[in-house]
Amino acid sequence: MISAHVLRRTGTVCLAAATFLGAAVVAASAGAEILFMSTQLRPIEEAQKMREEILRNFPEAVEFVPEDTGPFLNRIEAEGETGKVTVGVIGALHGDLPPVARYLDGLDDLMAKLSADRRFVPTFVELGKLGTERQVYVPWMQATYIMAASKEALDYLPAGAELDRLTYGQLKEWAKAIAEATGERKLGFPAGPKGLMHRFLQGYLYPSYTGGVVRTFKSAEAEAMWAEFRDLWRYVNPRSTSYDFMQEPLLAGEVWIAFDHTARLMNALRESDRFVAFAAPAGPEGRGFMPVVAGLAIPEGTPDREASARLIDYLTRPETQLVTLREVGFYPIVEAELPEDLPAGVRLAAAAIGAQAGAPDALPSLLPVGLGGKGGEFNKVYRDTFQRIVIRGEGIEEALAVQAGKLARIMTETGAPCWAPDAPSEGACPVE
Repeated sequence: MISAHVLRRTGTVCLAAATFLGAAVVAASAGAEILFMSTQLRPIEEAQKMREEILRNFPEAVEFVPEDTGPFLNRIEAEGETGKVTVGVIGALHGDLPPVARYLDGLDDLMAKLSADRRFVPTFVELGKLGTERQVYVPWMQATYIMAASKEALDYLPAGAELDRLTYGQLKEWAKAIAEATGERKLGFPAGPKGLMHRFLQGYLYPSYTGGVVRTFKSAEAEAMWAEFRDLWRYVNPRSTSYDFMQEPLLAGEVWIAFDHTARLMNALRESDRFVAFAAPAGPEGRGFMPVVAGLAIPEGTPDREASARLIDYLTRPETQLVTLREVGFYPIVEAELPEDLPAGVRLAAAAIGAQAGAPDALPSLLPVGLGGKGGEFNKVYRDTFQRIVIRGEGIEEALAVQAGKLARIMTETGAPCWAPDAPSEGACPVE
């Protein structure tokens, strides 16, 4: 029987899915198809690309079922509780999987087999363990945030600096040199109302300087970080507080160096004769970056584990990864030689993503996990901290103390445990 806990969580969702579940059981028992459920590639166009292009050369029948995260989790839990498993492979973001990890099969054997003939990004393989000793998922595909610059800016790089090995100190020197030579502040960030400045703070700046995001929010290292970033801001284009997408100011020449999500830089990167892309800078604790990583897992008790393993094998082959990149814009998580006929912008971004994730000092910072409806409030804490310290010039220690109280309340109310790069916690992640 399904436990009362599961019934409370699933409610009408499981009832509404009953007919579909029954049909899936028949299909699974007949061995006709591998049922592949995914929280990714849900839009109709992307789902069609998966069925018609990405899976085209897989020799077995696959039913690809994209699903919203809530119903997806409900179904995996319901099947795990009853033992009546119909799903063969699941695809989901890293943060989607912890609630159902106990229902997923260990994939150490499969990971070892796949790693024999393809090279995965090591940091993503480690993330696939979800903080345990076993491989819970196999990395599937990724998106992220990177840096881009006009080729005009390259003349002002500090002596000895390498684009994919920059530090935040060198970024400041670079922006300062441009400002002194041109009289204009040419570094830009997406700090507008709809910009992703909070992701820069959570995934790049905080990890690079403090090694954490929540635990280290008001640490001495955080105080030093904010002081340095406020100093850097003297060379940032003042219109950054209105920028939502950095591709427009790059194309207009308002900024020469910018940070943003790959999708929000792509229009500029298409003009490869004008722009370059590169990894985010490093700080004292490493090269913090925020991968949006999707993984592939197998539910424990799946009807045909070998068939499920063959599908994961297929989806992580370099050639399939490149089809995925071309068709739906998600980047490879294995080493793959990019074909010459890829669009220029895609090639530039892919090279920067590879350099960033594969850097020796790479420090991945995951998207927040377990915040539920409080995700917006969580992001606001970081944006407001930036506004108070950098834009308004308030005292760093005082501003951090106030904002830390708000952050601690959110963590306590949600009970969300720490996620990487913060050390694991029992219960709510503490603001130390």
